[in-house]
Amino acid sequence: MAIRIALTGNPNTGKTTLFNALTGSNQTVGNWPGVTVEKKEGKLKGHSDVIITDLPGIYSLSPYTLEEVVARNYILNEKPDAVLNIIDGTNLERNLYLTSQVTELGVPVVIAVNMLDVLEKSGNKLDLDKMSESLGCPVVEISALKGTGIMEAAEKAISLAKSHTLPKERHVFDKNVEVAVKDIIALLPSSVPDLQKRWYGVKLFQRDAKAIEQLNISDDTLNKIEKIITTCEDAMDDEAESIITSERYNYISNVIASFYKVKNKDYVSVSDRIDKIVTNRILGLPIFAAIMFLVYYISITTIGTGMTDWVNDELIANIIQPGIQGFLESVGAAEWLVGLIVNGIVAGVGAVLGFLPQMLTLFFFLAILEGCGYMARIAFVMDRVFRRFGLSGKSFIPILIGTGCGVPGIMASRTIESEHDRRMTVITTTFIPCSAKLPVIALISGALFDNSPWVASSAYFVGIAAIVVSGIMLKKTKMFSGDPSPFVIELPAYHIPTAGSVIRSMAERGTSFVKKAGTVITLATILVWFLSYFGFVNGAFTYLTEEQMDVSLLAHFGNTFAWIFAPLGWGTWKPAVAAITGLMAKENVVGTFGILYHVSNFDKDTGEGIWQLLRADYTPLTAYSYLIFNLLCAPCIAAMSAIRREMSSVKWFWTAVGYQCGFAYIVGMIIYQIGSLIITGKFGIGTIFGFIGIIAIIYGLVRKPYEERHPEQKAGARA
Repeated sequence: MAIRIALTGNPNTGKTTLFNALTGSNQTVGNWPGVTVEKKEGKLKGHSDVIITDLPGIYSLSPYTLEEVVARNYILNEKPDAVLNIIDGTNLERNLYLTSQVTELGVPVVIAVNMLDVLEKSGNKLDLDKMSESLGCPVVEISALKGTGIMEAAEKAISLAKSHTLPKERHVFDKNVEVAVKDIIALLPSSVPDLQKRWYGVKLFQRDAKAIEQLNISDDTLNKIEKIITTCEDAMDDEAESIITSERYNYISNVIASFYKVKNKDYVSVSDRIDKIVTNRILGLPIFAAIMFLVYYISITTIGTGMTDWVNDELIANIIQPGIQGFLESVGAAEWLVGLIVNGIVAGVGAVLGFLPQMLTLFFFLAILEGCGYMARIAFVMDRVFRRFGLSGKSFIPILIGTGCGVPGIMASRTIESEHDRRMTVITTTFIPCSAKLPVIALISGALFDNSPWVASSAYFVGIAAIVVSGIMLKKTKMFSGDPSPFVIELPAYHIPTAGSVIRSMAERGTSFVKKAGTVITLATILVWFLSYFGFVNGAFTYLTEEQMDVSLLAHFGNTFAWIFAPLGWGTWKPAVAAITGLMAKENVVGTFGILYHVSNFDKDTGEGIWQLLRADYTPLTAYSYLIFNLLCAPCIAAMSAIRREMSSVKWFWTAVGYQCGFAYIVGMIIYQIGSLIITGKFGIGTIFGFIGIIAIIYGLVRKPYEERHPEQKAGARA
């Protein structure tokens, strides 16, 4: 029978890095809380009978967030054979709060102290033997980043699991609490295992709603428990939850003194010195803007562009397409089959894959920023901005994750306690440009703006601005009113990420992109090619030439709704259908353009290619309106499915999608209409609607919050 070991720990302790090292799995490694939104499993390297489960990074086992519920329910209900609790050696007090709860769960526990080398640089000392004696369970030193001590920690957990050696009970609460917990334990159902009775006794003392629900306790028993709790609260003159929290920290402070020696109280680490600058109230945001501009500049304009141009102009246009076309024609393939493969699959998928070098360059730099610990600082900096407008800094964590893919970003909203804030985060997270939107950004900035770094980087900041503006407006409505969720984050020490972790992160994101290109995008390009190269001519259904696309099935379909986008500056069928195919996968926008603007005989010398054809059909203003609309409108099908799951309501799902599309439409219209007025002096009915859109957004930003507009409801809620 397999031995199951669960990994627990606070966010940023190196838990997921340890999981990857133990199992060899390509799991996401990040320096912010919320990266592990579900438990992940893998077999321990060299041990086919040992399963490692990576639980969400949490601060306690109280049911404040969905992740804490997932972690504690797994340990209580699945009953792993041992728990490997990873703690940050530089932040013992905060980390041991979770440890004090884990050791009460009735399972063998091994404590793995990570980042001990960082602690020792400050001159402080940690006696692991005394720490083990004080906490009542084995303590080992590891370095998840360097991979040292990790197998020893796993072997120790396996040994405890086989012998079922439980932590020695060392933690004793105040005598009033101990009496209350003992009396509550006497009232527990007989179905509660003996090893978990103390755990449930403490949780019921805290009036833990999840524990009450799980045990299905009768009202009569609950009344008896409430009397016990009230008696203790009166005796200690405090509320039960606060009593337990205070008791745990008192215990932690006492035991830490026995094994942790501070030699240099005035020591200021390198990380703290850097943070004085990058998290500064004044400099923090400008530094963040400069870094992200530099990342996009290098990825889209310099290194990434050179490789992308070669792939698009040389590899695909001059080598792959002519080669495949020549081969198919030499074997006598039908004209439609040649068109399907060359003008459809190769042109469509090739247009998307052509941007892979730029994407990999961006992934590389993002992996470095995540791995070194900078992104955690951005969450801290953005919390200041968000909180000024009644938002929670926790909402920025899913946004950071969403830069890779919107799906895990949406799922990371589970770390937010407030249901209102969580739903608002789900609605706005996909405004941030994900990896699937990068080809669209690269296409527009390359074709219409001569690879301008300002256009590419502006897409990122427009996404953040849309999140902030939407958050302010939504927070002032009845559906999302209320105080923002509290935001607590541990800032890990800066470190140089390993080459392996950076390459693994870059390769994982790149592989995911290529897989999508080989499945969803390929199927979409086949459908787009068929609809664009077949149609009715003189009443007969026939295969069309490139010059006849305007009478194709796709053209007829696009013309039925293209007029809707006329106020945005692109009311023709080609951009309209490209935007619709983008709902399957955002990369399809580029793939569709690759088919619709395909050039059979691409001439590199004269420059007759898709770039020039796009410049002929779209002005820079039209192109930018199109770019912003596709960045802000409803995401791909996979992300919309994630929204549906997280909302757990069809009504809320359509509310989210409707808001995203409506907001994108208004912003795109404002850009085109007001831009046309400024650049060309053109004024019309569309300009009026553009100003109405601006007024509507300003009104949503400056109007009073719902609580101030309806103080009677707030008073009623308090009563």
